[in-house]
Amino acid sequence: MTGLSLPHSVSNFPPTNFPLSCSASRNGLLRRTAGGCSGIKKRRGVAAVRCCTAPAEAAQTNNRTATLKIVNDTLDICRILNGMWQTSGGWGTIDRNDAVEAMLKHADAGLTTFDMADHYGPAEDLFGIFINRVRRERPPEYLETVRGLTKWVPPPVKMTRTFVQKSIDISRKRMDVASLDMLQFHWYGTVMGGLLSEKFLDTNFRIPFSGPPLSTPSLQKYKRMVDAWGGWSLFQELLKTLKKIANKHAVSIPTVAVRYILDQPSVAGSMIGVRLGLSEHIKESNDVFSLALDQEDMQHIEHVTEKGKDLQNVIGDCGDEYRRA
Repeated sequence: MTGLSLPHSVSNFPPTNFPLSCSASRNGLLRRTAGGCSGIKKRRGVAAVRCCTAPAEAAQTNNRTATLKIVNDTLDICRILNGMWQTSGGWGTIDRNDAVEAMLKHADAGLTTFDMADHYGPAEDLFGIFINRVRRERPPEYLETVRGLTKWVPPPVKMTRTFVQKSIDISRKRMDVASLDMLQFHWYGTVMGGLLSEKFLDTNFRIPFSGPPLSTPSLQKYKRMVDAWGGWSLFQELLKTLKKIANKHAVSIPTVAVRYILDQPSVAGSMIGVRLGLSEHIKESNDVFSLALDQEDMQHIEHVTEKGKDLQNVIGDCGDEYRRA
């Protein structure tokens, strides 16, 4: 949902052509910002919502955090975002208490930015419980580092100021915050629901039951994108290339993929889905920050990605599937 996903980067998608996103800051401003991964600095109080088309300046980044500036507002985020689509069902039953404990564990490890949406089941409610635990159990300076970025899929109705304000209020109350750090449009996940991993290396879906099952909504979604991009054979070539680079640096395929995306000039952050309370990849996520890809690594990846189709032309912009009849 954030950053530039491999499905688009493997299709020659220009990293500077980010879709515009909506964000609602703690001071209540509704803005359109590039990338859907950074937005507005925390402020006290809530002002009237307004629309703004001010362009976002390029994110200022260090290895671990990014700051995006829009006019005079900024927001600092962790460059690895914890994606919470997995709480919506389809990935296993989520226990509320275990999920919140897992959120605290991620934040304690420095992964303090969470990505959610109004239709991700209990995701916003879980953030509300989590942020109250942080308020009670962690120091104020810790609280200042936590970010909750949510998304909104409105029904196909006429957009009015009142309708937008009411929708923001629903998410705000569920998340138990005075105002939202950001209200985003959708963007793709970098590791494609797990397809970009060793698990799917050397598999052939033309042979029934020869590979891991596509058992989650995200795997099924991104498999369709692979088919549209260039097919499973080309995707295997990409996985093999990433695996060679991963072996060279003693890391995993997903770590290489995320590092490659974060190294794109317009990317502030990359979302990695988390199955809260069921499994975790905290160490793997933090490994991204110590990995440095060299020019040879980048050239090997781009040699494969250049063979794929431009998904922007083939399937449209991210979220178009929600807008089709």
